[in-house]
Amino acid sequence: MNSALSSPRSGYTLPVFACAGAVAALRQLVDSRDRPQLITLDLLNPPRPADIPIAQLAPLPDGSVLAITHSDPGDNLDLTRHTPLWSVVAWGDDDQTDPIQLEGGEGIGRQRDRDGAPAIYRYAQALITHHLTPLLPPGKTLRVTVILPEGRALAERTSNAAFGVVEGLSLLGTAGISEPLSAPGQLDQSREILRDKAAQHAYLVFCLGENGLDLAVKLGINPDCRVKTANWLGPMLVEAGQLGVAGVLLLGYHGKLIKLAGGIFHTHHHVADGRQEIFAACCAGQDVPLPTIQEILNAKTVEAGLEILRGQDGELVQRVYQHMVERIDERAATYVHAHTGSSLTVGSMVFDRQRQIVARSDRSQTLFNQVLID
Repeated sequence: MNSALSSPRSGYTLPVFACAGAVAALRQLVDSRDRPQLITLDLLNPPRPADIPIAQLAPLPDGSVLAITHSDPGDNLDLTRHTPLWSVVAWGDDDQTDPIQLEGGEGIGRQRDRDGAPAIYRYAQALITHHLTPLLPPGKTLRVTVILPEGRALAERTSNAAFGVVEGLSLLGTAGISEPLSAPGQLDQSREILRDKAAQHAYLVFCLGENGLDLAVKLGINPDCRVKTANWLGPMLVEAGQLGVAGVLLLGYHGKLIKLAGGIFHTHHHVADGRQEIFAACCAGQDVPLPTIQEILNAKTVEAGLEILRGQDGELVQRVYQHMVERIDERAATYVHAHTGSSLTVGSMVFDRQRQIVARSDRSQTLFNQVLID
């Protein structure tokens, strides 16, 4: 087997590049002769070093310093690949209370549920504070502004808005390593994890991404039963069928899982989409009025389509989404049987951007009871 496929190359999350740029910029702010071309960081989580190249470094007319890095997510189908990150560092104001003030500039998303606060999360803040604090001269404060020049345009190709982040991308991540969850070689690693879980538990929960993993715990699901699937849902379901797993509960954002209702079993948008068309078809199957179907078909996101439906009738939402999750169950079970000849019980639970369950299939309730913490 090709080693590149079995061992996909990992990369780094966006906060790592923002931090490396900030370190380089601060070093030149302190000493104009210091022009580092490579910054070595302690990622903290995990505690290991990372060497990050600095593409450009320059003082600006207002006295600040700009450093530019380029994102490298590793062997992953990641739309931020090679995107530039600008870290602008300047001395803080006299009335600044925090030693390091971290700000989001152009292309950094805003959190709607936090009055437009920049979408710069805990790991990014901790990483930047850890590395910049020791470099600060006594009595000085610092203002760090992170800019993603392409962030606003890239955000239009994500589901960020569905989770309340608008006008750009997040400095997201709870760790420094960007795992190649979409790379072909990652499927082999995911299958190994699935085999280990299947040897211990008859019933499993396939969680789509970090949101699914977090919600599973909040719902009382046994953490040991969780399997993070990324976009490889079809192959993972087939593997579960071959392993003789009794049942799989699918737990995910409705904007992802809806693809299964249309027979799309690799959910990355680079491979296939059709979410609005599938949503519209589910509406048609439940006799939703044609003008509403047309409006949903033309909506920019599935989340926007859900809001359109909610504006019509709460009972209509339940009918359409119940039809959707039952269809997901049916298509998934048929997919597994077609590829393995074996039967696998599949149940589906979908949630919205507030992580509230919108619908659960009849089979999902039975499976849910099987994976709860004793």
